[in-house]
Amino acid sequence: MTTLTDQSTRRRSVGRIVTALPVLFLIFDLSIKLAHIQPVTDAFAKLGIPDDLAVTIGVLELLCLVVYLIPRTAVLGAILCTGFLGGAIMIHVRIGDPLFSHILFPVYVGGLLWLGLYLRDPRIRTLIS
Repeated sequence: MTTLTDQSTRRRSVGRIVTALPVLFLIFDLSIKLAHIQPVTDAFAKLGIPDDLAVTIGVLELLCLVVYLIPRTAVLGAILCTGFLGGAIMIHVRIGDPLFSHILFPVYVGGLLWLGLYLRDPRIRTLIS
């Protein structure tokens, strides 16, 4: 028989796994912005973003992610990451990128961030239920 403690531990473990997916993607994304590699320069040109903003955007993304990864500030971090990803959605909408691969990809990332937080943090579950 599964106890409430076992369910809670299992839920937190699954939450950490779900959280790892978007976090790893965001770490990769901010790393290439901070490294300012050629594909970033090319993508920024296509998106109409000044190339000199790559490092600034990477640092902002890093700050949002750090706030998300600290348990006490995870909710604020999720809100900040959601705003950051909303900006990415708008940029892709503005240039007419494909819906499922480009426009909705930040929605998928944000959804996984929130799902991971929901599974890890009982405060979120209490708020929603």
